[in-house]
Parts: sequence; C-alpha cells; structure tokens
Amino acid sequence: MKVLNSIIVLIIISIGLSCDSDDDTINKTCEEKIIVSSETYLNAPDDHLNINAVRIEGNCLIIDFGSSGCDGSTWELKLLDADVILESYPPQRNIRLSLKNMELCDAYFSKEIAYDISELQVGGNKVILNIKGYDEKVLYEY
Repeated sequence: MKVLNSIIVLIIISIGLSCDSDDDTINKTCEEKIIVSSETYLNAPDDHLNINAVRIEGNCLIIDFGSSGCDGSTWELKLLDADVILESYPPQRNIRLSLKNMELCDAYFSKEIAYDISELQVGGNKVILNIKGYDEKVLYEY
C-alpha cells in the first residue's frame, strides 16, 4: 500500500510540474523595442492604465501595469520616448507607455512587459527616465 501511495504522489507531483503557469506576463525576454519619436509620443493612444512598479535589469525596462478590460489579450502596447534629452546631471528623458484598449469590460488585469531601452543611452553612463504616470524617477545606468 505504501508503494502505491508513493507512486500516486509522484504522479501528482509530475502532473503539477508539467503544467504551464499563466502569470499574465507579456514577453519578459526584452525583445520589445522602444520607439523614439516626438510625433508618436504625442499622438499614440493614451488609454487609461496604472503603472504599479518599474525595474531595470541590464538594458531591460520591466513595467508592471494594470488596466480594465475583458482579459487584456487585445491590448496594444508601445513604449515611447519623446526624443528630447533634458540637460541636467544626469541627463533625463521623458517616456510613456501607450495603451490602446478596446475592451469594454469592468474586470481589472495586471500584466508585465519588458522593453529593450539601450537606445536611450546618452553620453556618460546614466540617464534618468521620467515615466508618465509613475511618480518615481528611474535611474538607468549602463
């Protein structure tokens, strides 16, 4: 009986480990590229979203955000830079996460997305990122 119980436990553990987890993560591999364009920065969709947290890993800016919708599967996201370098020390750049959200549901979803921000590097070895809708300045060191 103990052997049978052990086999059942092993089967349950194997099934649990083989299941895919759905953690509402979008592309954490940092393959998304930032768009550097003043025109796009000003004119791209700006549907409501909340930025919950931001972190930098290497040249990757990882944004945890949320918005209302049905499931978030149709959201169109872009990270945009205003194409202006503010002269300070360290220099600063203004960026924003553009969301086009056509979902008409009241549910709220949080997701995480990662962008390669190496294009934002300027002279020196750091730049401050001012992210629209996020109160903290983000220091990008390279």
